[in-house]
Amino acid sequence: MAANSRRSLVTAAFVAPAALWLAVFLVLPFIAMLVFAFGRRAPEGGYLPAFTFEQFLNLPARATAFGNTLLLAPVGALLCLLVAYPVAYYLALRADPRHRLVLISLIVVPFWTSLLVRTYAWMYILGSRGLPSLLEAVGLPDIRMLNTPGAVLVGILYGYLPLMIMPIYVSLEKLDRRLLEASADLGARPVATFFGVTLPLSMPGVMTGTALVTILLLGEYLIPQLLGGGKVFFIGNALVDLFLQSRNWPFGSAIAVTLVLVVVVVLTVAMRIAWRFAGTRRVDLV
Repeated sequence: MAANSRRSLVTAAFVAPAALWLAVFLVLPFIAMLVFAFGRRAPEGGYLPAFTFEQFLNLPARATAFGNTLLLAPVGALLCLLVAYPVAYYLALRADPRHRLVLISLIVVPFWTSLLVRTYAWMYILGSRGLPSLLEAVGLPDIRMLNTPGAVLVGILYGYLPLMIMPIYVSLEKLDRRLLEASADLGARPVATFFGVTLPLSMPGVMTGTALVTILLLGEYLIPQLLGGGKVFFIGNALVDLFLQSRNWPFGSAIAVTLVLVVVVVLTVAMRIAWRFAGTRRVDLV
């Protein structure tokens, strides 16, 4: 019993800093946000203590932001998946091991640059002096790319692609090559092997990358602001407007609480799907 008590104390000592960190920087802010969500806006802005569901009943006022986010975030995650899977497949199963590290570096190193700088670069590329001017030179005038949902999706694809590639790559890299050889020996064609062996065994990585990218996109602010030009509003843009400009903290908190609930639902569904495909294998999401 004494030994068990000592082990428990040692475990508690190691866990306590992380638990304190989560309590101070995650749990307490969420509790404060939840309290604000049931309050009212003070006449001069900010929070006025109250207990009302008025803010949640007013959520349809930001239906456009919710609609854009709930539409473009999954579409952006799907685009990232469609581009990332072939890249991860090549890196894990086809690339020369001597060149693999270099190829991975080419994917990861741009991610070290500030997202703001990379997004500004896309503003120039998609702006009137970028691709539209080239298209006009070949006889395709009046094509607007910037400040459109398409521009936002391009920014999402470029900005979040590494976050989708790496989980899928890790999942494929751990794949037992003998299973692929056995499938071929049994007469399965490459396409049948891919859909029958490779894809199901890589689903944990697919779901991890999809969940990670989707969750981050639900709170995205910078890309819609710069590439959408204020015309493609996400929930993140609405939160900035409510907290920093109109100073309607209760309504902003209600939107933030709703966003957290959406993230929890997305993560729960992704975990269930990943566990279903993985069977008895361990699956870690985010």
